[in-house]
Amino acid sequence: MGWERAQILKGKTIVVTGSASGIGLETARVFTAMGATVLGVDVTKRFDHVEEFYRADLTDGRTIDALVDALPDGIDGLANIAGLPPTAPADKVLAVNLFGLKRLTLGLIPKMSDGASIVNLASLAGFGWPQAIAAIRASEDVDVDETAAFARDHDITNAGGRSYFFSKEALIAWTMQTRWTWRDRGIRMNTVSPGPVDTPILGDFLETLGERAAQDARIMDRPGTPSDIAPIVAFLLSDMTTWIRGTNIPADGGMSSHILCEMHGLSE
Repeated sequence: MGWERAQILKGKTIVVTGSASGIGLETARVFTAMGATVLGVDVTKRFDHVEEFYRADLTDGRTIDALVDALPDGIDGLANIAGLPPTAPADKVLAVNLFGLKRLTLGLIPKMSDGASIVNLASLAGFGWPQAIAAIRASEDVDVDETAAFARDHDITNAGGRSYFFSKEALIAWTMQTRWTWRDRGIRMNTVSPGPVDTPILGDFLETLGERAAQDARIMDRPGTPSDIAPIVAFLLSDMTTWIRGTNIPADGGMSSHILCEMHGLSE
């Protein structure tokens, strides 16, 4: 696409988790086309569109720490794209989508350049975060190696996709809470929340959510594609967005606006 010639990431070194498939793979491709040096992270070896590849399991604290040690200094951006669908075991979903993500991000802060940008891939599934405050507060100090105990103690299971929904709710909340944490160094964090995206795991969501997902599909004109999401992540990692902090950007074909209109009596 023409916008890829903009080179808005030229000279930047950016870590992309989940770089082997779906949105992560497309994000790595777009970043490379925009001039970035991409360091890819995934459990599946794939070297497309990355300068260097690091194999890592984000459910394991020691592996995350080893990854942090292996990555170089001078990181200008971190795109936390890796995620598991709601058909995976609940503790694994929470580990990869939330607790492992946090441990990796916090571990990399000392290796980031001043002015660096962090983008977390959340989801339309996190829309209901205000109704989950108690569990979100309880999760704040949980380490990735304590995920199974947290899920058990708070009854977060796969029923109705709850493990996935909670992981994204807490991720949006953490991003907002962290809006100014590294402001003295100019490091910012934001989220992008896609609606349903046509990736290899779309079927997992349809299987888990059933009629709920079918109803959303009838309302929307089409599912998203990875190429709808990657440029938004690139924009947030560019130098054009230094005053966007702690913000969640929906990228869902208007679905979150539809929900808000329904909630507040603004529908036609």
